[in-house]
Formats: sequence, structure tokens, C-alpha cells
Amino acid sequence: MPARRVKPSLYVSVDIEADGPIPGPYSMLSLGAAVAGVQDGAGFTAADPEERTFYRELRPISEEFVPEALAVSGLDRARLTAEGAEPSVVLAEFAAWVREVSAGAQPVICGYPASYDWTFLYWYLIRFTGSSPFGHSGCLDMKTLYATKARLPLRAVAKGTMPRELLSRRRHTHHALDDAIEQAELFARLMRWPGVTVPPSPPAG
Repeated sequence: MPARRVKPSLYVSVDIEADGPIPGPYSMLSLGAAVAGVQDGAGFTAADPEERTFYRELRPISEEFVPEALAVSGLDRARLTAEGAEPSVVLAEFAAWVREVSAGAQPVICGYPASYDWTFLYWYLIRFTGSSPFGHSGCLDMKTLYATKARLPLRAVAKGTMPRELLSRRRHTHHALDDAIEQAELFARLMRWPGVTVPPSPPAG
């Protein structure tokens, strides 16, 4: 029986800025994405992270917000309430963009860490479009990827402890597109990094 052909994975680095810890009571205020690369049977090929990007700022969906969370991004919530794009429009545009850039491949979100950004983005996709181009599990966490390759406990991982050659030279600005591009570079380097090898154990006796 012939082997089933597996589609390549198209990795999309995603960063969101929000005004609270969870979607629903709180709002996603901006969404940035950059194509990081593609992986097929021949390996991983990095993309220019500035070549295919997406960025939008959204209208808040509730009156609630956490001032400390809002301060991280520096976004003006009052301005977004008046001028931000409708979430239903943004998420439909984003889903169409993902389908376009991933033609012939399966799109996968990658983030650092992915858990926060995925929670908001998946919730918004389902709430405002009814479906997700990533399915319910098309998500890869860079912290987990690094922890596995570095042979470290996950909670011991921080960018400040990573080898310098893995890190992007771009600043982490808390602008969603800037950070998506920065993280795309980190992801590409992590995918190429061989990781930490464990020396062989000495012979017994």
C-alpha cells in the first residue's frame, strides 16, 4: 500500500496584543502575523519574515480591561473604540490571508509563547468566523521547541538564557507586527538549530 502523502507545514508567526488575560471578557486589540517558513519531507526552509505579513488593529468587544495589560502595548483603547476595525471583518481578512499564503500546505501558528496568542486568536476565529484555518490544534510553541532541543525543563526557559545566535537582533517592541517578525526569525533559527547533545555515558565498571 503506498504511503500517504503528507502536506507541508506553513508556519505563521503570530503575535497579539490584548487588554486582559482571557478573550471574551477582554479584547484582542491588535493582530500581527508573518510567514516564518515551510517544512516538508526535505526539511525546513525559512522565509523572509518581512515579505508576507498581516497587521490590523481591532475595536474592543467589551468595556472591561486591565490597565497593566493595556499599558504593555501602549495602544489607545479610546481611539480603537472609535476607529478600530470590526473583529468580524479583521478575522475574515486574516483567515483569507492565511489560506492564500498557505496554498498547498497546512498552516500552523508558531508563537513565543504560543499559549496566550493562540487562546485569543482561536477564540476570535471561532466567535467571529465560525472556523479556524489552523484547525483546533495547528499550533507550535517555541518555548517547548527550545526546551526539547536544549534538554531543559520548560519553566527554566527564557529568551535571556538562550544562545545569542538563536535570537533575532530586532527589538521586542510589543507592536504585534514587529514582534511577529522578530519571533519568525527566532523560529527559523530554532528549526535549524541541532540542539544540545548528551555525551555518552561512561562504560560501567
